[in-house]
Amino acid sequence: MFITSELDRWFAREILAHEAALTRYLQRAWQRATDVPDLRQEIYVRVYESAAKALPSSPRAFLFQTARNLIVDRVRRERVVSIDYTQDLDALNVLIDEISPEQRLSARQELKRLSAALDQLSDDCRNVIWLRRVEGLSQKEAAARLRLPEGTLESHLCRGIRALMKMVLGGGTPDQPRAKARGLDNESQHG
Repeated sequence: MFITSELDRWFAREILAHEAALTRYLQRAWQRATDVPDLRQEIYVRVYESAAKALPSSPRAFLFQTARNLIVDRVRRERVVSIDYTQDLDALNVLIDEISPEQRLSARQELKRLSAALDQLSDDCRNVIWLRRVEGLSQKEAAARLRLPEGTLESHLCRGIRALMKMVLGGGTPDQPRAKARGLDNESQHG
């Protein structure tokens, strides 16, 4: 058990330091923006109460796992679950039901394809996609961090996502769409 002042200092240093990132995450993951302050407060309460028993070894990861768990709990409690919520949960990779070995293998294969596809992107496109889609930075924040104009950043993001879609979904390379990669261009299909 921790003395309250020690716990308070730990909480301010290790948890409250991530408030902006947590808020961005909640804004993306939850449709009703008016609920975000309440969600954030409930997450803080859960983290604080848990930390009073034992401090987590990775505070940031624990904070965001607590946020994911709270969102899952809230969605389960909703009487009518909208399509948007279920899509959001899929995007967050939140595990609700047990995953079969086949699903797990398929997910690993998809992750390997995505990782390989990211490695094929230019450094600029890869960095922009990472900051915007993985770290959740706004366009302005990502542009400032990479020291790029926002228009250039947006161009890199569009180009990178298009290339990833071709590689992961289409089986092509960044510059070669699926049909050409398989030798199924218009001439070979019709001739």
